[in-house]
Amino acid sequence: MEYFIQQLINGLTLGAIYGLIAIGYTMVYGIIGMINFAHGEIYMIGAFVSFIAFLVLGAVGITYIPLALLVVLLLAMVFSAIYGWSVERIAYRPLRGAPRLSPLISAIGMSIFLQNYVQILQGARVKAMQPLISGGFTLMEHDGFTVTISYLQIFIIVLTIVLMAVFATVIGKTALGRAQRACEQDRVMASLVGVNVDRTISLTFVMGASLAAVAGLMVTIYYGVIDFYIGFLAGIKAFTAAVLGGIGSMPGAMLGGLLIGLVEAFWSAYFSIEYKDVAVFSILVLVLIFRPTGILGKPEVDKV
Repeated sequence: MEYFIQQLINGLTLGAIYGLIAIGYTMVYGIIGMINFAHGEIYMIGAFVSFIAFLVLGAVGITYIPLALLVVLLLAMVFSAIYGWSVERIAYRPLRGAPRLSPLISAIGMSIFLQNYVQILQGARVKAMQPLISGGFTLMEHDGFTVTISYLQIFIIVLTIVLMAVFATVIGKTALGRAQRACEQDRVMASLVGVNVDRTISLTFVMGASLAAVAGLMVTIYYGVIDFYIGFLAGIKAFTAAVLGGIGSMPGAMLGGLLIGLVEAFWSAYFSIEYKDVAVFSILVLVLIFRPTGILGKPEVDKV
């Protein structure tokens, strides 16, 4: 039982990271009906910005952890938001009226470009940093096995909950959120009633990129190692989470992320770790067969 609880904590932590990335996918899909396949690389850039910022803060002597985390979080979100905005302006906006396959190919090309761009600037070697936050709480102990939750895991889970609450408030209570919901229903009609569709779409990319940056910061301090390729697999898994929870649904994206994290944690704990990705994608296949809209997704209704 203790081992199960420990893996549950680990899975929820990992799932929170996947969920933040998945929200970016589902927000963009909800408005323009397309998947931003460069989103994983935005998350990777957020991780690199966090890593570089920690090095700079250490070099200038800022060692107060809460202040350092706040500064790095803001820097990662700002830089990743700029990259997210650039992806929308370069890869999507010029192809707004093109066939659906064209923006898809453009996004894949942007993903490959960003991978190689970071590889050229930062090198192909794995970047590692010392643990930033240590310690935690002991929840229970039995037969020599101790169930613990670290301060870092608490930080990740609490920050995820806060960000979910903030973004849910923005989408549900603000003018930007109303504009996003209007564009999701009908972009043409939204433009006719005064909604700036281009600005709304750009801000949606910026919001998704900011959440991906937070996930990049979390991965940097949680695992302590990053490289230019981490965005590919994490992006695919976050996309899987978005589809699993229901593409277009923000709660569904977080739910899908948590489920993916739990599946990975429990499979790695009780079965062969080499096949954890197979387990994740097998569950996705089953969901798409028996519930194509995902867990919380709604079937699309064609307007006639």
